[in-house]
Amino acid sequence: MASAPSRALPFLSPPSTAPRAPSVRLRCAAAAGQAGFFTRLGRLIKEKAKSDVDKLFSGFSKTRENLSVVDELLTYWNLADTDRVLDDLEEALLVSDFGPKISFRIVDTLRDEIRDGKLKSGTEIKASLKRCILELLTTKGSKTELQLGFRKPAVIMIVGVNGGGKTTSLGKLAHRFKNEGAKVLMAAGDTFRAAARDQLEIWAERTGSEIVIDNDKKAQAPSVLSQAVKRGKREGFDIVLCDTSGRLHTNYGLMEELVSCKKVIAKALPGAPNEILLVLDGTTGLNMLQQAKEFNDVVGITGFILTKLDGTARGGCVVSVVDELGIPVKFVGVGEGVEDLQPFDAEAFVEAIFP
Repeated sequence: MASAPSRALPFLSPPSTAPRAPSVRLRCAAAAGQAGFFTRLGRLIKEKAKSDVDKLFSGFSKTRENLSVVDELLTYWNLADTDRVLDDLEEALLVSDFGPKISFRIVDTLRDEIRDGKLKSGTEIKASLKRCILELLTTKGSKTELQLGFRKPAVIMIVGVNGGGKTTSLGKLAHRFKNEGAKVLMAAGDTFRAAARDQLEIWAERTGSEIVIDNDKKAQAPSVLSQAVKRGKREGFDIVLCDTSGRLHTNYGLMEELVSCKKVIAKALPGAPNEILLVLDGTTGLNMLQQAKEFNDVVGITGFILTKLDGTARGGCVVSVVDELGIPVKFVGVGEGVEDLQPFDAEAFVEAIFP
């Protein structure tokens, strides 16, 4: 398959004419140019989140319906009803999987502000509620942009349990990168499931990406990923997207294989992988937290992709994951379409669930 043309990466400054160490100067200028490319790439993808806010809004419709009781509670709020209203508000947050710790903290903050006379109407209480949630998301999970480093190729490793949507998420990421002019290479590191390789080949064809596949049935994931990263470096790819096999967080043998995958990637390209993204199924709600903790302990997660949030009223789990682990959500899946893996934007999320 013919590869897509790579975007030229301009020098930030012209090569020096000084006689000393010109090759070093050229390498530094090239590295700076590549850093600029990856910075722009991350920023462009993040900016698309704001333009796609309507999709995010529709994707969280069930969570929003679940929290519509908040408006009902606050419309006719008066000081005498404060305790009852806050109890009902706390229950609404719990049902939407904000988690007990967060729900209690938010309600206690609102109660203190009401008691201190800072909030004097239902409108002000709702504004404070939204502000509290936004602060939770931005304090611990502010780095929602992809951190792609400063040299080609940037390597992103996708991990998660079976059925969470890893391969599909990888394909949708490739689509976004290709739309921004990046040259993308996929690595079929799910060597346990033949269908995963076939699925990734379809995504490669659909997005115009290259792919590395090992047809040896005894091939191990670390070998495939190592080949892909070396090829990405040799042939000037901008991004290498590494798929991995789904595994339960309780299967310690398979979890250790992820460590091997990470090590061979780093050996092939020092400093890689730039991102290790854990795909979490949003329909599992707060049950995903233990998965996230185990994966993070083993390989060091840099960000989350929350999938299947279009079919659940458990959107509050976004806040819980960030608050519990201090790791940012980078993408959310809000539908089945190729454009429905949305870069996460905290402000857009809060507006989507509390319009």
